[in-house]
Amino acid sequence: MDLTVIVPTFNEGPNVAELLRRLGSSLEGREFEVVFVDDSTDDTPDIIRVVAAGVDFPVRLIHRDEPVAGLGGAVLEGFRAADSRWCLVMDGDLQHPPEDIPRMLDRAAVGDVDIVVASRYVAGGTAGGLANATRTAVSRASTVLTKSMFPRKLHGCTDPMTGFFLVDRDAIDLDALRPRGFKILLEILARRQLRIGEVPFAFATRHAGESKATFTQGIRFLTQLTMLRFGRMSAFALVGGVGAIANLVIMWGLIRLGMGYIPAAIIASEVTIIGNFLLLEYLVFRDMRADSGSMWMRFIKSFAFNNVEAVVRISVLPLLVQAHIPSVLAAAITLAAAFVVRFVYHALWVYAPKRVSANAATPAVRESRSRTLES
Repeated sequence: MDLTVIVPTFNEGPNVAELLRRLGSSLEGREFEVVFVDDSTDDTPDIIRVVAAGVDFPVRLIHRDEPVAGLGGAVLEGFRAADSRWCLVMDGDLQHPPEDIPRMLDRAAVGDVDIVVASRYVAGGTAGGLANATRTAVSRASTVLTKSMFPRKLHGCTDPMTGFFLVDRDAIDLDALRPRGFKILLEILARRQLRIGEVPFAFATRHAGESKATFTQGIRFLTQLTMLRFGRMSAFALVGGVGAIANLVIMWGLIRLGMGYIPAAIIASEVTIIGNFLLLEYLVFRDMRADSGSMWMRFIKSFAFNNVEAVVRISVLPLLVQAHIPSVLAAAITLAAAFVVRFVYHALWVYAPKRVSANAATPAVRESRSRTLES
C-alpha cells in the first residue's frame, strides 16, 4: 500500500460519493486506501458503506460512538489504523481538492521532507473557500499568532492551521500527541522538529453541508496553543485568570450596588468556582477525565476544596483591608496566592486516575499517571 487517505467526518453524508469519485480519479494507477474515521450523529456511516461498495479501491470505516478529542482524535485513530507509511489527511467536505494530492506525493518523493503541507498562504494558494472576511481575518491572525509562538518548529510552514497534509507516519511519535479539537497539524509540528515541504492549494467552497467551525472550537484552539507552548499549568493559569477577572468584576459590581465587600466576595467566589470547574473540565483536564471517575465526583471534590480555599482567602481580606489595601486589590492578591495550591490539588486529586491495582492498570491509566503534571 503506497498511501492511506484519512478522512475525519462529522455529518458529511452528502459529500461522500463525490469525494470518493474524485479520489479515485486523482489517484488512478496508484495503490491507496481510504479510511473514514466517523463521529457522525446522522446516516453518514450508512452512506459511506453503500458508496464504498461501488468503488474499486479499499475503503474502511471506523465509527466512533464516543468522539474522544474531536477531529484531532479522529485523525490520530486513523494514523493508528493505517496500512501505509505515508498518510494523507483531508476534510470530507471537498474544500481540500483531491486533485492536489498527486502534487503532494511528488513533493514527498523528492525524499527531503517528513511532511508536505498544502498551504493556502504560499505563492499560488488561495483561501477563497473561507466563508467571509471575518473568517479570513481570524485564520490569518491565528496563523501569525501560532508561528510567533513556535518560530523554530514552524519555520518553513506558512499554513500550520490547515487540515490538508501528507505525513510520514514513521517520523511522528503517535504516543506523544495530545489532540484537542481541529488543529491536528499544529499538534504534530509542535511536538517534534520535522522537515517541512509545501505545495499551494486553492481552499474551495464546501460541496455540501455547513461549516463545523464554532466559537467553542476557537476556545479549544487557544487552549491547545497555550498547552503546547507553556504546558498544562499555564492553561490552568489562563482559566484561573479569566475566573479571577470575572470574580473581581462581579465583586466590584455588587459593591457598586450597595452590597458590603464580604458578601460581594462570597457571591463572586461561588459563581466563579462553578464557572472555573466547567472550563477546567472541558479545556485544561479534558484528556484526563476518562480515568478520573464521574464528573459529579470531580465537581464535589473541586467545589468543596475551592469553598474551603475561599473561606480562608476571604478571611484574610479584612486583615488586608485594615492594612489600608483597597478591597478589590486585596481580593486580587489572595487569588494570586492561591493559584499554585489550586493547580496541584486539581492535577493530583480531582483528575487523578481512579485507584486500581498495579496488575489491573490499563496502559492508558498508567500513561495518565505519568503525565499528571506534564509540562
